[in-house]
Amino acid sequence: MERPEFKLNGRIWIETPDGKVLGHGRVELLERIKASGSIRQAALQMKMSYKQAWDLINHMNENLGSPVVISHRGGKGGGNAVLTENGLKVIEQFHSLHNMFLEFLNASSNNIQL
Repeated sequence: MERPEFKLNGRIWIETPDGKVLGHGRVELLERIKASGSIRQAALQMKMSYKQAWDLINHMNENLGSPVVISHRGGKGGGNAVLTENGLKVIEQFHSLHNMFLEFLNASSNNIQL
């Protein structure tokens, strides 16, 4: 019987003692806010409620050293949301960590001896 080819798989996220602060979904939310300029639009695109998106943003803003998103309430011209410099840095750093994680998984897959 031929030995199957094994491959490690997994997900990476960043957490504090209080729980998850950053992961794939939150990074996607930030990227969609950056692209659309709107928390509401980003939430709709991800099929989540505005409240859930807002809660995730508040949690990140409070736990990542400095705010990642700044929003301006609607009005005659409508509101908007923008990523801060820290928000852009958080996205970049997460992608860098994710790439290192994928490299680790690929390299380690060769060492599986089952």
